[in-house]
Amino acid sequence: MKNILIPTDFSKNAWNAIVYAMQFLKNKKCTIYFLHTYTPAFYRMDYALGGAMYSAIPDIGADSALAKLEKTLEDVKAQFPDPNHTLEMVSAFNTLTDEISELTKKKKIDLIIMGTQGATGAKQLFLGSNTVFVIRKVRTPILVIPSNYTFVPVRKILFPSDFRNTYKNEEVQVINETADLLDAEITLLNLWEVFKLDKTQEKNKDVLQALLHNASYKEVQIQGKKLPNAILDYIAYNDVDLLAMMNRNHSFFERLLIKQSVDQIGFHVRIPFLVVYVQ
Repeated sequence: MKNILIPTDFSKNAWNAIVYAMQFLKNKKCTIYFLHTYTPAFYRMDYALGGAMYSAIPDIGADSALAKLEKTLEDVKAQFPDPNHTLEMVSAFNTLTDEISELTKKKKIDLIIMGTQGATGAKQLFLGSNTVFVIRKVRTPILVIPSNYTFVPVRKILFPSDFRNTYKNEEVQVINETADLLDAEITLLNLWEVFKLDKTQEKNKDVLQALLHNASYKEVQIQGKKLPNAILDYIAYNDVDLLAMMNRNHSFFERLLIKQSVDQIGFHVRIPFLVVYVQ
């Protein structure tokens, strides 16, 4: 992991994600970009030139956001000094998801780390939080940090699969590299909603096992239990420091009609959650 992106809105929850990230990346040589996106309360015609930074008229909101971003960097440097880290800041006149999409390509971002508060009550009826929007739009791996979660060294990574899809090396490589970076063990959680895998699932399982052969991993089977409850139950009763899941590209109408597992897990999980995009 060479280039890391951490979005912030200067909230307590965003700072908690930064604190986790700095400990997660401790002694790892990387460049960390701290991003804040800014949109005005009302639109000015001079913004058509490209945003507040190109305007001759002062914008108090944009200046305040930049000052807060600078203060965030100062606090990070003071609390988490690390000679292996190069810290940069990006203040952008843009929406969060659009800026992240552009920045991940421009800076060749390897990992995004961001916080989430999850959904409660009626909010679960909608598409979800900013984090879920980013998960759906961005193709870069995303590490989601739950609100108020305190950092613990990652030693156990849970990787669930029902083997209904074929895995590619580049997809699994992200999880392999994360485990290797952290010297962590992967638990491959075999989720069988029925009591026997069909031929396609058996083949996909063999492929996944082959892709994990260089990693330190073990297998655990859960039969007759549906997602996402099987995953959440396993986390509740076992020692797990990080959940890793694949996020497959579903159509817009499928996302509206069918509640995808990655969204449900994102709303309820209480440990860090690594999302890897899959075509």
